[in-house]
Amino acid sequence: MAGSTIEERTVDEDQVKAVLAAEGPFASVFLEDSHDTEDAERQLELKLREIAARLGERGADDATAEAVVTAIRDSEPPVGRSGRGVVAAGGRVVVDRRLADAPAAQVERVSPLPYLLPFFSHGAPSIPYLLVTVDHRGADLVTRDGEGREVATETVTGEDWPLHKVRGGGMAHRRMQADVEETRDKNLEDVAGRVAERVAAVQPGLVLLVGEVQARRALHEKLPTAVQDVTRELEAGSRAAGASQEDLEQEIRTVLAGERLKVLDELAESFRTGLGREDGLAVTGLAEVVRALAEANVDTLLIGDPGDAEVWAGRNAGEIALDRDGLTAFGVEDGRRQRADEAVPWAALVSGASVTVMDERVDLKEGIGALLRHS
Repeated sequence: MAGSTIEERTVDEDQVKAVLAAEGPFASVFLEDSHDTEDAERQLELKLREIAARLGERGADDATAEAVVTAIRDSEPPVGRSGRGVVAAGGRVVVDRRLADAPAAQVERVSPLPYLLPFFSHGAPSIPYLLVTVDHRGADLVTRDGEGREVATETVTGEDWPLHKVRGGGMAHRRMQADVEETRDKNLEDVAGRVAERVAAVQPGLVLLVGEVQARRALHEKLPTAVQDVTRELEAGSRAAGASQEDLEQEIRTVLAGERLKVLDELAESFRTGLGREDGLAVTGLAEVVRALAEANVDTLLIGDPGDAEVWAGRNAGEIALDRDGLTAFGVEDGRRQRADEAVPWAALVSGASVTVMDERVDLKEGIGALLRHS
């Protein structure tokens, strides 16, 4: 099932298309926009003035700088500590995302290519999921995209009588108890069927079950095996009035972060295995990765800290090399020197590869590596 794979991409597809279609220069800004103090609005306004001034100093046109500032100023204030990333070009915003945590330092860049790495290092895990809040009467199904936005909701309502067991004894009582169990079971069967249909239709990365313990466990068991494989049960939340939405959202964030760590573990293992074989599907070091990108042979770019390393890049897919001569050999005469932390992720996205910021799980030569499509 396609939904069993979590894609490690923290910029959604529409934004990827928008940024790849845009013409530079790009203004890339990453900042802390926390709203956890009494003077948060005033502090943000001071930051925005500083950002506008620095973008201007670095060569951004007024319209592009204003687009960045307006996007940040006019957005809904975050709750508590927060980070934000905005990329703009030609007077319009092409990427605008909240970050999972605030960046350690504020960044303002103006360059021929966008600076996208902080979206991958600070971005929340891009995992679409189906949230199912269940009890013995039915369930509420909410489909959320990789940004956590609700894209579809529905309620599955089962039979509501008989649903509650009563005290007593005798044959009539036992029949009543059996009827209650049958009604509850039938309701959960209906919910399981609808969940399976939704998973087949939208292929979420995860299915999150919330609600009464007995109901959610019974529902879990009734789901098809392929759906069970991507299903997680949560303790917080229920259909009852007064259930804490804040607690539920916090647990969802924890689960999604845990899934991202699993993805990193799997990528690290694949990388180590690939490096350990002569015909393996992994390379490390700037030269090897640039060569693979030029051949459109990168499936997943793994990047740590390439420092101030530079490469040469053209305007189209595959036009990347370590030096001018390498780019000229491809017939590219209008290439230019670019920062590797801008050009390499850009080249990966243009070729359809995924980008993952990797931590200490693997030792990346020169802060860069890749899983390949073919040997």
